[in-house]
Amino acid sequence: MERLKRKRYKKALHALQLELADMARWVQATGQRLVVLVEGRDAAGKGGTIDAIRQHINPRQCRVAALPKPHEREKTEWYFQRYVRHLPAAGEIVLFDRSWYNRAGVERVMGFATPEQVQAFLAQAPLFEKQLVDDGMLLFKYWLCCDQAEQEERFAERREDPLKRWKFSALDLAARQHYEDYTIAREAMLGATHTEHAPWTLVDFNDQRRGRLTLIQDLLRRLPDIRCPDSTPDMPPLDGEPQRERYGVLEPIPPFAD
Repeated sequence: MERLKRKRYKKALHALQLELADMARWVQATGQRLVVLVEGRDAAGKGGTIDAIRQHINPRQCRVAALPKPHEREKTEWYFQRYVRHLPAAGEIVLFDRSWYNRAGVERVMGFATPEQVQAFLAQAPLFEKQLVDDGMLLFKYWLCCDQAEQEERFAERREDPLKRWKFSALDLAARQHYEDYTIAREAMLGATHTEHAPWTLVDFNDQRRGRLTLIQDLLRRLPDIRCPDSTPDMPPLDGEPQRERYGVLEPIPPFAD
């Protein structure tokens, strides 16, 4: 399939972001709690997708949870405990840039978890998620699919671009040799945790623009009617003429010269 051109992508994304803004108002007005897990291989496109979803939503309402590796105290806690701290309250949206499924993916493949820990996780995750759903939480789980050749191109781009090098780590370098191991881990994860109450949705992300639009469109379609009254306040005219900013004793720096 031909890659989606930037102009078409921007137009389609704008329309979907208007619907996402409606979704955010609906979540707030109805007190919903919305959780979206964005999972996938390194360089699959998780961060860009999350940015597209939250770009025009109040950051106080819509948060991103991208947890670093656990510190020493967290290693002694119940595995799900540090993720529970980031779950939403009423009217909030949380987007997980990777999630508790780290244990079924990178921790398994790179040896950060024992086989026993992985098996315990695969047994417990469906029970944990059922508790969330039974409590009324809206939970959506997405896996971003990316072929190895495409992943290699993205790694190379990150390494060469000074503004993207922070995205390319030693762990990414090591993961390049484990593409098939990640596939095996993913299949085991899907087999154990693709449930009726919390199913997985796989999205083709070899074309990241098309993938983002597909994922957002799917998310919106799976929600109930999100229309609600617009509570934006009216904007009456000012009393008198608009005033200029006063700088006092400090002078602003000269404007940027283009």
